[in-house]
Amino acid sequence: MDLKESRSIAEKLFAEIRELTFDGVGVSRESYGARESATADYLRRFAADAGFAVRADRAGNLVIGFPDAPADAPAVWCGSHIDSVPQGGNYDGLAGVVAGLLCLLEQQRSGVRSPLPLQVLGFRGEESAWFGKAYIGSSALLGKLDADDLALRQRDTGETLGACMQQVGADMEAIRAGQALFDPQTVRAFLELHIEQGPVMEARKLPVAIVSGIRGNIRHNGVQCIGASGHSGAIPRWLRRDAMFAVADLIMRLDEHWSVLLERGTDLVVTTGMLSTNTAEHATSRIPGHVKFSFEVRSKSIDTLEAFYQLMRAECTAISRERQVRFEFDRRLLSSPATMDPQLCNLLSKVCAGKNIPFEVIPSGAGHDASMFANAGIPSSMIFVRNENGSHNPDEAMDLDDFMLGVDVLDRAIHEIR
Repeated sequence: MDLKESRSIAEKLFAEIRELTFDGVGVSRESYGARESATADYLRRFAADAGFAVRADRAGNLVIGFPDAPADAPAVWCGSHIDSVPQGGNYDGLAGVVAGLLCLLEQQRSGVRSPLPLQVLGFRGEESAWFGKAYIGSSALLGKLDADDLALRQRDTGETLGACMQQVGADMEAIRAGQALFDPQTVRAFLELHIEQGPVMEARKLPVAIVSGIRGNIRHNGVQCIGASGHSGAIPRWLRRDAMFAVADLIMRLDEHWSVLLERGTDLVVTTGMLSTNTAEHATSRIPGHVKFSFEVRSKSIDTLEAFYQLMRAECTAISRERQVRFEFDRRLLSSPATMDPQLCNLLSKVCAGKNIPFEVIPSGAGHDASMFANAGIPSSMIFVRNENGSHNPDEAMDLDDFMLGVDVLDRAIHEIR
């Protein structure tokens, strides 16, 4: 691969898409929204100008490939998502799409095609931040969206997911019917390059890593704790129905359980990312009677997820009795853990070793579209690129030298898949 030329193209794509979707703090590319569509349009123009065939699939995802590639031939899929969290970083998702494009461009430049046709995908709606559900574009392809999913509302506009998908031309009749929108037999492998979203690679001085598996999660976007409001000075502790203290009690109990399970070697992370009282009732002298919060647990084990979820519900029952409050739960959402294909992981590892690139095989704590394809029986694997300062924030700091190493590994692996 001509790394110098490819790096120059990558710099241009990253810079121009960042400028296009900058929100004043970071980038905001709303799932099935205006700036996600602007990103898709930019990539569509770039790819078409370079001589590639570009289309939207039946879920609205972007698909790029050679114009003479047989439509029904087994192919290698490569890509990631084009949306972002609000005020997010520029590389989360986009790096994988740019990497796939660079591999296509290298095949075009060198005249050496991979044994199986390469298709680059830019998935819509991978982030859960906008509708409360992750992997929307890939789920739609696999026939995994139901009526409740399509009724979810966008956090800012209130539009339903179904309406937003309709606006970008998705085949809503087939999606509502739960039909798969492609033939899985035509996908020989799915490869996704992505920035690492935690600190492991930076701490271990690894430019790239191979992903062994992806944690799943169980979450509630909105749990309500309902007690009774009252004057902060007039009601003693034993007569209070304080929703805030009840939620704080729950969080501390879950943290204690989490700590014990970690000591036993259990793979587990627990998060409450949103917590609020009613702003219309805010007062220093008021006992909160209503608190809303989110709950999420992640693990590589589906049994661990279910066990901790049931533990959380049991603690809610106990706290309800002790503090005279009640908990009301919105829809439970499950994303299953996924194991990456061992043969593909071995292939990527051999490529790294052959190029003398320092690497390790590590799990992913964050979710990715690759998990959807892996759990659908499509051989899938991922390459991580080192990224300082974490992710889901505007300070993502992927080094382009590391990125180009990852692209080089990806390019070589694509040529080895048959």
